[in-house]
Amino acid sequence: MTTLTGRRAIVTGAAQGIGKAIAERLAAEGAAVALIDLPRQREKAEQVAAELRGAGATAVVLGADVSVREQVVAAYSAAREALGGIDVVVNNAGIVHVAPLAETTEDAARRLVDVNILSVLWGIQAATELFVADGTRGTIINACSNAGHLAVPMLGAYSATKFAVRALTQAAAQELASKGITVNSYSPGIVETDMWGDIGRMMQQYTGKQPTETFDEYAGHVALGRPQTGADVADLVAFLAGPGAGYITGQSIITDGGMVYA
Repeated sequence: MTTLTGRRAIVTGAAQGIGKAIAERLAAEGAAVALIDLPRQREKAEQVAAELRGAGATAVVLGADVSVREQVVAAYSAAREALGGIDVVVNNAGIVHVAPLAETTEDAARRLVDVNILSVLWGIQAATELFVADGTRGTIINACSNAGHLAVPMLGAYSATKFAVRALTQAAAQELASKGITVNSYSPGIVETDMWGDIGRMMQQYTGKQPTETFDEYAGHVALGRPQTGADVADLVAFLAGPGAGYITGQSIITDGGMVYA
C-alpha cells in the first residue's frame, strides 16, 4: 500500500510546473486528485489528468481563477463531490513579478496580492469548511518560497506575498489545531519551471542577460550543485500530505538545495 491510498487531494495550479509534479506524486502515492487551474489551462490540465488515469489513478479537472473567492469555494465543493470527499488541499497556484520596488506598479502589486495571498486565504477557508462539515482531520499545504524567508532584490513585492503565506500558515495552524487540521507550507528555491523562464525574461530588461544566464546564475548559489526539479518539491509535499507528518503544523519548510538557512 502506498502512503496516500484512500486519500483525496486538491492541487491548484496543477496544469504545469510544480503543481503538475505535485499532482503526479500524490497520485503515484495512491491519492485521488482534483486538478484545479484557470479555464484557459483546461487542455493542459486534461492532459495531465489523462496521464494520471492511464497510470491507474483517479483524476478530475476543474476550472477556477483562484484569486476569486466564489470560484475557489465552488471548485473545492465540486472536487469534494467528484471524489467523495477531500482530505488534502494543496494551495499551490502563484505568479511572479520582477521589478525594483520603486517601479512596481499598482496593477502588478494588486495582482500579486490577489493570486499569491488571497488565493491561499480563500483556499484555507474553503478547505476548512469542507473538513469541518465532513468531520475530516484534514491537511492544508500552502505554496511559500525561500523568498518568503529571505527577501530577494528585484522580487521584493513577490517576496512580501510569500512572507504573507507564512503568516497565514502559522495563524491557520493555530486556529485549526483543535479541529485536528494541520497547516504547513513548502518553500522551494530555483526550480526548473516556466516561472523561472518568466523571471529570466523580466530580469533581462534590467540586466541585459539572457534568461538562461539569469537562471544559471541563481542556480549557481545552490549548495547541492544543481537546480531543483518539480519532483524535488513534490517529495516534500507528499510527505506533508502523509501520515508521517501528522504531528507537524504551522511550519514553512525550505526545500531549496541549500540557499536559505532558517
